[in-house]
Amino acid sequence: MAAITKSRAVVLLSGGMDSCVCAALAVQDFDAAALHVSYGQKTEERERQSFLEICARLGIEEKLIVRNDALRAIGGSALTDPNIAVPQATQIGREIPATYVPFRNAHFLSAAVSWAEVLGAESVYIGAVEQDSSGYPDCRPAYYRAFNEVVKAGTKRGNIQIRTPLIGMRKAEIVTLGLELGAPFDLTWSCYSQQDRACGICDSCALRLRAFQDAGTVDPISYQIAPTQSTG
Repeated sequence: MAAITKSRAVVLLSGGMDSCVCAALAVQDFDAAALHVSYGQKTEERERQSFLEICARLGIEEKLIVRNDALRAIGGSALTDPNIAVPQATQIGREIPATYVPFRNAHFLSAAVSWAEVLGAESVYIGAVEQDSSGYPDCRPAYYRAFNEVVKAGTKRGNIQIRTPLIGMRKAEIVTLGLELGAPFDLTWSCYSQQDRACGICDSCALRLRAFQDAGTVDPISYQIAPTQSTG
């Protein structure tokens, strides 16, 4: 009996918690290829390491690492500009924080859709999350609905769908889902400022730590500064 051939999908895999769960979802139903974008962010080497290790753990063989120099050259973000400090979680108010990289996900999606066309993939997965997030505008559902219209109008066959399976989930729900899927959280990296041990005080670290605590489990990576985590 001939083996069933899975459809192709491209997964944007930063190396962080959300994209890791997204990748674990994608490999269940698709022949997944993983795309990583280095854009001059302060933790790019560590994120690239996580990308490669997650791919190996999940059995994703086809990988592509691309570099985007535009985002670093444009600047305007604490993630890409060495003169802008990464704020601590306690310093962030209701405004969009300094860690927002202007229109970043459009750059990522453009590269992913281009590769999807070459591979014949009909799905692009991205781990965007609106709930329990930093409030970035390119993580809103309306953004992806609009981008799907752009993809439909601007590709040869117009059949590539951007999928955001986590966008309406709470971070704790994402942790729970990842544990069910066997997502390798121990290999992921979320910290915005450090590459050896996660700082534990930036917004991304704080959101991640709270997610694991709310899910009743312990984050498997180590932190320089971290609140006591409870297993409930």
